[in-house]
Amino acid sequence: MQFSPKEIRLKDGHAAVLRVPEPEDAADMIRYLTDTAAETEFVLRYPEECRWTLEQEQALLQSFKDNPDSLMLCCFVEGRLAGNCCLQFNGQMKLRHKASIAIALYREFWGLGIGSAMLGTMEDAARQRGVMFLELDYIEGNARGRTLYEKMGFAEITRHPDAVMLKDGSTRCLVYMMKRL
Repeated sequence: MQFSPKEIRLKDGHAAVLRVPEPEDAADMIRYLTDTAAETEFVLRYPEECRWTLEQEQALLQSFKDNPDSLMLCCFVEGRLAGNCCLQFNGQMKLRHKASIAIALYREFWGLGIGSAMLGTMEDAARQRGVMFLELDYIEGNARGRTLYEKMGFAEITRHPDAVMLKDGSTRCLVYMMKRL
């Protein structure tokens, strides 16, 4: 899906840019995915599961750029990758009215308004596409994420008990939320 870069102003006064990642961003993306998986238990992978090669990540980023049914945006603060957000449209006729969204940020960029800006931008893209509902899920206990999602108008629909198992054997619910556009 096409997207023109968008400049945003963060709560700390810094400028940031939302843009589609390029294949040249692959090394930064691999590092980001690994680092964010180490920073919090609220992403669906562990750092050691981030085993993509540079070529695989470049191909993945190119496939997102080329796919009209998806939009991946990254936020860059002073040229540094701060986070990403992905919007996935449904291609099936019976499901085209819904799209799913996922987001993650480096911890140091939490609380600066990046999440709100990325989710708002994705919501605009979904509306332009005629989507009626946005959906997401998050791991139980992610209070910061839940606060953001509720602020953006998402409501909890259901919980999937024991959907996530941590290394220590404990489990967490996966909380499913939806927003009507």
